[in-house]
Amino acid sequence: MQVFIEKLNQTPVSEQRIEMVERKGIGHPDSLTDAICEASSRILCQYYLDNKGFICHHNLDKGLLVGGVSDVVFGGGSIIERPDATVAGTATIITDIDEIKKLIFEEVDKYFDETLRFADNLNPEIFVKIHPGSQDLVDIFKRFNKGEIPPANDTSFGVGFAPMTLLENTVLNVEKFLNSKEMKKKFPPIGEDIKVMGSRNNNNIDLTIAIAFISKFVPSLEDYYNQKEKIRELIHKKFSIESMQVSINTLDKGESIYLTVTGTSWENGDDGQVGRGNRSNGLITPCRPMSLEAVAGKNPISHVGKIYNLKAQEIANKINEIFNVKEVQVQLLSKIGKPINDPFVGIKYISNGDFKRNKVEEIVSESLSKEGFEKLINSLLEGSVSVF
Repeated sequence: MQVFIEKLNQTPVSEQRIEMVERKGIGHPDSLTDAICEASSRILCQYYLDNKGFICHHNLDKGLLVGGVSDVVFGGGSIIERPDATVAGTATIITDIDEIKKLIFEEVDKYFDETLRFADNLNPEIFVKIHPGSQDLVDIFKRFNKGEIPPANDTSFGVGFAPMTLLENTVLNVEKFLNSKEMKKKFPPIGEDIKVMGSRNNNNIDLTIAIAFISKFVPSLEDYYNQKEKIRELIHKKFSIESMQVSINTLDKGESIYLTVTGTSWENGDDGQVGRGNRSNGLITPCRPMSLEAVAGKNPISHVGKIYNLKAQEIANKINEIFNVKEVQVQLLSKIGKPINDPFVGIKYISNGDFKRNKVEEIVSESLSKEGFEKLINSLLEGSVSVF
């Protein structure tokens, strides 16, 4: 494994004048698509472990949500045409392909029920489109189970960075706050489809937030605008950042407002696709290095498009934890057919004092060891590592 370390002579993003960040919330159609593909991979991994003793080859990283049609009125409304969701990809077939399709169907349906409060009203139609994978890939997964390191399935790269800036943390945490159980109890009109766009000009932060309000809890136009203002004030109180401006549903004009029956724009024409939303760190960060790989749904054994993005972020976090750098970027590049623990490793940093190269190399080696990959796999199976 080659590890190249470079000191950057530039201003860290946190100290640059201009910065912008985006997060698509858990009910956004793009996030929902990522989530159901990842949930499908996770349940399929468990199915393989239960029936074969090891995770078999699969990639369920093709997904699409197609919007429906709704009729929204104050205090209610209805779904006129159901939206639909498709999970597609390859999977090793053990006995019956219909058994796997049923398993995935039930897991997707379960995810919608657990994530969207009004999934029953939405009642999406679910499609599972899978076909058998290449048989010559089966031995790769068997060898990993026996202790061997699998080869990379592709020539690709993954990236990570640390630490997050004030703006990045704010955008991430505002969405999580608005989608928390506490907020849903306090403000039931807040739907799960939330998008937070943040910009910073020097110390001035501007948040533009899109919230799909739920019509059942909004009896009138006046109440809608009152609720919107209360939420805006609560965000200011919660985050108490000087020079922060918060705008909610800026397209609102008169009676033209962002109102939905179920709390997601998916109900009325808005579609979703894997990989169009947040990167594996939960954000879309144009001021940072990013990979365009869709992490969700890919197998956690040999698909470098998944594991390298997660590992790069893990390494960046660890370096920052130990050295408290101003900024660190980690880039991992695979070569198809070479062991996944033997990538080209590029690390760029802006120090904040101490920085020991031998310790950084130790962090990389530990993360990319067989034990390190097994730890990541277990975390993915438990669902304790987010991929969007």
